[in-house]
Amino acid sequence: MPVVSWIKLIISTMLWMYLLLPLLICSPSLTSEVKDYAAPRYNISLDLSPEQRWEHILQNYNVTQLKIYINIFLRLLQPNWTRPVLLSLANVYLDFFAEEEYAGEIRGIAKAGSILTSEAVVLNLFYESMACTSIIAEDSKGNIYHGRNMDLFYADLFKEITIDVDFIRNGKIAYTGTTFVGFVGLFTGQRPYEFTISANARENNMSLLKNIFSLIFSGNPVSWLIRNTLNEASNYQSAVLQLSNTPIIAEMYITVAGVNSGEGASITRDRRGVAYVEHLNATNGTWFLLQTNHDTWLSPLPHDRRWYTANPDLIATGQENINKDTLYKVLSNRPVFNRGTVHTTMMSAASPEIYVSIIRV
Repeated sequence: MPVVSWIKLIISTMLWMYLLLPLLICSPSLTSEVKDYAAPRYNISLDLSPEQRWEHILQNYNVTQLKIYINIFLRLLQPNWTRPVLLSLANVYLDFFAEEEYAGEIRGIAKAGSILTSEAVVLNLFYESMACTSIIAEDSKGNIYHGRNMDLFYADLFKEITIDVDFIRNGKIAYTGTTFVGFVGLFTGQRPYEFTISANARENNMSLLKNIFSLIFSGNPVSWLIRNTLNEASNYQSAVLQLSNTPIIAEMYITVAGVNSGEGASITRDRRGVAYVEHLNATNGTWFLLQTNHDTWLSPLPHDRRWYTANPDLIATGQENINKDTLYKVLSNRPVFNRGTVHTTMMSAASPEIYVSIIRV
């Protein structure tokens, strides 16, 4: 074959490889397509002692995997000298300041997972920052739907340990929540026939030093406040009050939805109280509330493409067409659904049976 022909063949082959390589790398297998799936679901009996409650769940997970999870968190603590200091303080916090019930659960998790108690404490207190999307929408008949995307760094790791939990008391579901193996708090949850809750990080909550000081001076981990509210508040109004007024260790956006028309609020929290509340009011045209990670009374940040995508999608869907499936679709459009999305949770307190967290792959 002439040299010119060989050169043409090589160039042609390289060109086809250039065009096809992205498809070979990015396309799913021709024999098996990876699909989203529902998170594993477990029961936890609140009638057991706190130390026993999570043991059966830990038995279903690889202890090595849990230790990898903890080590990732510890590596995020910079400078390095802060790690042993915080681990020492963690035991002090657990013994003298933490709520007794959650302290018992954390000790039980540490024992069942063969990890240090101090590491389990840091694991439970460090996680206060996530970039998420929460949406409450009311349809034309007054039905309220609540959906959220949980977006995190190390999303692939979190997908492996995401679980839905029904908390059982006296044989009945007291409340339901979505969490991670080894983590006792909740950032997403539902009290059946009463209200649903989700939380998003606020831009100003990233100061670890401020969070530690707030923790020392009686601030509550937001995830513990949400679980307490699910456990204690008897209705939507009392939930809003508890979530609004309880001191917390990190600034947060907390989205709450009830069962009746107009029962929806996006609460912007400072550490000591409320900064702003936006309410659902379908009669005045506010039939949905969209919360990402910016203060809603200000213009959305230019780089927050999640808001600039979800807002017109909701308007285009329309109140008459909104339901759990169309809301899920809005949460599935990119970049609302993105590389960091761990799970999408759909819920409606009036129809608690629809509660489900879908692991996004």
